[in-house]
Amino acid sequence: MSDPVRWGILSTARINRLVIPGAQASPGVELVAVGSRSQQTADAYAHAWGIPTAHGSYEALLEDPEVEAVYISLPNSLHVEWSVRALEAGKHVLCEKPLGRRPEEVEHAFDAADRAGRILMEAFMYRHHPQTKRAKELVDEGAVGELRLVHSTFSFTLSDEENVRLRPELDGGSLMDVGCYCVSGSRLFAGEPETAVGRQVIGSAGVDVRFAGTLAFPGDVLAQFDCGFDMPGRNGLEVVGSEGTLRVASPWVCEDPGIDVRRGEGVERIPVADEDRYRLELENMSAAIRGEAEPLLGRADAVGQARAIEALYRSAEGGGTPVAVPRS
Repeated sequence: MSDPVRWGILSTARINRLVIPGAQASPGVELVAVGSRSQQTADAYAHAWGIPTAHGSYEALLEDPEVEAVYISLPNSLHVEWSVRALEAGKHVLCEKPLGRRPEEVEHAFDAADRAGRILMEAFMYRHHPQTKRAKELVDEGAVGELRLVHSTFSFTLSDEENVRLRPELDGGSLMDVGCYCVSGSRLFAGEPETAVGRQVIGSAGVDVRFAGTLAFPGDVLAQFDCGFDMPGRNGLEVVGSEGTLRVASPWVCEDPGIDVRRGEGVERIPVADEDRYRLELENMSAAIRGEAEPLLGRADAVGQARAIEALYRSAEGGGTPVAVPRS
């Protein structure tokens, strides 16, 4: 790539610890600034991570002419607002998943990107990993026959009652935090769902701490998933076809990557090179900013994701009644 893209990070959220090493290791990315809600916090964070410039407000980061693109890692309910503000300030935006749970708000953010002539991308980092690409290729090539079912899971135990994931005013909840990966993975293999059925368990804080859903796709393909904050750590993906199954032990975290394809009595282990999915995500976005690549994820995927999540929540709130998922 030509000149590296100059990036700023908007907020000092915990997720940044996974993103920053990839940014600093990439020749296509130059991490130049961080913005926090106070100068003291920004200074300490910049010093700890070796970031040249610290801004004591998010607004100051967006006003920095040295920053071309921003990575937004704020709580869920602030994603669209600050994405739009960044786009209107002339910055390209990589916003942490999920961009939003309301399709009209996601559309609004992409409309702002179009008006500004800037790129907006939802940060589903697993989509950039070679494991995901190879699994999709195998299914498309017919490795398991005709697609029948996608099953996925993602859960962990969350005991910190003050965690932002448990705050309803910040769009917390297990579906938004980890279940969104299962929804994204189901859509990757099966397309856009037609109907959604969801059931949830609401915790004391007022958000779903456990969620199970079924998505029905064209061609009688089904996707089932579960997620939660009150279960052991689990993440997995199984794609079932008419002639076999494809399994990925760690589809979202991508630990020890590899794919198992079972046909009949035989199982073929397909190795996959491990790469930093956060670095790949930043490099794809940076190449797109320089006009050297297309963003892997754009408006259609982000809006489709929000439509599915909204339908799942509507179903769960109605006691599991099937809900039609709007189509474009």
